[in-house]
Amino acid sequence: MKRKNAPLYSSISLFILICICCGTLTAIAQTPATMAWKFPTGAAIHSSPVSNGKMVYFGSGDQHLYALDKNSGKMEWKFKTNGAVHSSPVINEQRVIFSSGDGYVYALDKISGQLIWKFKTNGEKKYDTWDYYLSSPIVNEQLVYIGSGDSSIYALDVTSGKKQWAYKTGGSVHADPVIKDKTVLTGSYDGFFYALDSKSGSLKWKFKTVGDQYFPKGEIQKAAIVQDSTVFFGSRDFNIYALDLKTGTGKWNMKEIGSWIIASPLFYKGNIYFGTSDTHRFYAMKANSGTIKWTLPLNMRVYGTAIMMGTELVFGCFNGKVYFVDPETGKINSTFQTEESKSRYASIYDETDHFRKDVSLYGDNYLSVEKKILALGSILSTPLTDGRMLYFGDSNGFFYALHK
Repeated sequence: MKRKNAPLYSSISLFILICICCGTLTAIAQTPATMAWKFPTGAAIHSSPVSNGKMVYFGSGDQHLYALDKNSGKMEWKFKTNGAVHSSPVINEQRVIFSSGDGYVYALDKISGQLIWKFKTNGEKKYDTWDYYLSSPIVNEQLVYIGSGDSSIYALDVTSGKKQWAYKTGGSVHADPVIKDKTVLTGSYDGFFYALDSKSGSLKWKFKTVGDQYFPKGEIQKAAIVQDSTVFFGSRDFNIYALDLKTGTGKWNMKEIGSWIIASPLFYKGNIYFGTSDTHRFYAMKANSGTIKWTLPLNMRVYGTAIMMGTELVFGCFNGKVYFVDPETGKINSTFQTEESKSRYASIYDETDHFRKDVSLYGDNYLSVEKKILALGSILSTPLTDGRMLYFGDSNGFFYALHK
């Protein structure tokens, strides 16, 4: 709050004014984010939020879908399922649609939270410790498309929830489907990437990932993106792939030796941006060739997708930090760190920001180490931007609204 006797221009205001006069707004873009509010749920939030009107919606591992007032953080309603809601919701007209670990796909009234319909799949399952997400729905031409742990990709009527078709793959489908040119595109834990006719569910083509000595299936965990005639996605075989949309043939791929690539890429101004798992890097690459533009070293994994907020690239990390980065250079402009990350950071990292000598990510006690990492408030949720506000959840079950 400004003091009564404050001068007309503070030093910050003068700096911004000078920047505007010089024809640049970088000072505004690089203002550090501050917390507007923080809402607690009962378990980890891996679901990415969506917003409509005055409300923001997201799921939690405490088995609920939440609707909050996006300005105040006040809960408008919550809906109880019988499984973790690690699916990100989609809004279609008056409906908010999502899936749950209980094996159902739900459609609720977005204002009241009342159930409109639910569809029963053949059941959900978790593939392994790092299978943090459920498939999230997409709606196109009155059909809801979604994957399931029962290995199927479903098309449901958006009004009634009735099944229109299902396509069976050879593994869990926890990646989100995407739609382009009447084609449903998604990957499976069987290591295949599928292109299906959106009306009939018939196979147009499928692409097998290369595989790796230690991960021969080449599981595909998260959503692809489509830009023009190219499909981009990462795999557990350490590769990121660029495929031809019409034929499924490869355009290029890059092998990130020693690391899964889980995060869905972001396309922006001719480049794709994505984080890696165990090499703890963030990449900017030319989309048409796979040529590396820059890399940013980090000290933990990135599973969530990056977004653009104004002129900055924004993404969350397993270390409990949100990074605000220059998309041209890879320079970190600022970070936001959860309070739990600040207070527990020394349990994982030493004074040089590297792993402590007694921390082994994949040793015999990897489960207890993973629990310590998640206790930092790991950010697996893809952030949502709305004007000067940024929304995301963390693995401690807190949902944040930041002002930028």
